[in-house]
Amino acid sequence: MERALAQARHAAAIGEVPVGAVLIRDGSILAEAHNLIETIPNATAHAEMLVLNEAARLTQSWRLEGVTLYVTLEPCPMCAGAMVLARISRLVYGAPDPKKGAVDSVYDVLRHPANNHRVDISSGILGEPSGRLLREFFAARRGKPS
Repeated sequence: MERALAQARHAAAIGEVPVGAVLIRDGSILAEAHNLIETIPNATAHAEMLVLNEAARLTQSWRLEGVTLYVTLEPCPMCAGAMVLARISRLVYGAPDPKKGAVDSVYDVLRHPANNHRVDISSGILGEPSGRLLREFFAARRGKPS
């Protein structure tokens, strides 16, 4: 999770919303990334989507069973849907997203009973520093102290 937080800090440094993600299989990093929505520009360039795409490329398979995704912010509906489709085993996330979170806050994409795949979920891991980084980023954009 510390590596995901480091990726989020890289995102903030280049003006991207500070979200970082790391994908692990068997104790090894498959991929790590941060948001690149503004840089690319591409609305789907969320950290989670980037690591899922890179891991699929590296493994030559869209099926990512046995992997754990660490991400600093609760995933949105797009990213949560991609996790189910990719069949990841576990999600670990930091801060909740009360506006568009699709795991616990607004939607419950990963636990939907119609899904043919279940993802184990751990939340709040390094949630305080992940949330603080986001608050400080948006406060700076608005020109207000955090």
